[in-house]
Amino acid sequence: MPAVSPIESRANFGIMLVLASQLVLLVLDISAKWLSVEGIPTTEIVFMRYSMHLILLVLLFLPVSGRALFQSNNLKLELLRGACLLVTTGLNFLAMKFLPLTVTSAIQFTSPLIICAMSGPLLGEKVGWRRWLAIGVGFVGILIIVRPGSEAFHPAALLSLGCAFFLALFSILTRKLAGVDTALTQQFYAGVTPIILLLPIAFTGWTWPSLPISWVAFFIMGAAGLGGHFLNSVAHRFASPATLAPFSYLSLIYLSIASWLIFKQPPDQWFILGVAVIVASGLYIWLRERQLAKRASALDIDP
Repeated sequence: MPAVSPIESRANFGIMLVLASQLVLLVLDISAKWLSVEGIPTTEIVFMRYSMHLILLVLLFLPVSGRALFQSNNLKLELLRGACLLVTTGLNFLAMKFLPLTVTSAIQFTSPLIICAMSGPLLGEKVGWRRWLAIGVGFVGILIIVRPGSEAFHPAALLSLGCAFFLALFSILTRKLAGVDTALTQQFYAGVTPIILLLPIAFTGWTWPSLPISWVAFFIMGAAGLGGHFLNSVAHRFASPATLAPFSYLSLIYLSIASWLIFKQPPDQWFILGVAVIVASGLYIWLRERQLAKRASALDIDP
């Protein structure tokens, strides 16, 4: 079996890796949004994203890793993680057809709140009333952005909320696999699982890009997805999801700028207010996690 690097407690390094992964994944989101606007079917976009991901991974790392690239110490967990990633990507790309990047990304960033909510049953962590209150406040932020019942509400917002749920589950499974499988093995199954699941329907209504820049977006998605998720997998070896998740909020700024400059969809005042509420609740959860970790560390040290 391949040698797996153990989990280490190096939170600052893990945070740096997450920030780098968000910059790379920004390219993925812009490319997917561009292809959606051009009218490329969502299943085709998702299939190409993971096909290029897998091709690049095999070409770059199979000669070095050999069979170790495919060997997993927990195959069921790897396949479940890959399926969660497929659902996350599919829901996100489909929502992009109807909503600005600002809205899809903002709703997606409720995933740290969902991670906190699910950390009890799935990771065995205790979630107190303060963090439950922060989770509730965070979802108030989502209501501010999507404004259900108003003319501004679009049902595609529910797709983004589903995306956030499966992204949270994906993050928890990534943490469970840290120290179990190598980051490269995780990336292999993150690529091959969606391809296998999509293969029966991927070529239905296949449409080739019509613009030169769309061809670039068509093929660059895989490289961005591979690079971003590889960095993210490595980051989870150095810090927990609850520690890492709040720092990914920085990508909201990048996506807002891209949505404005590329797709002519600037953020409105409701988006800014809702994001402020979501980020505040997420940062509170992060600060609470740090406070509890310090208390636990102090108890371990005290005689």
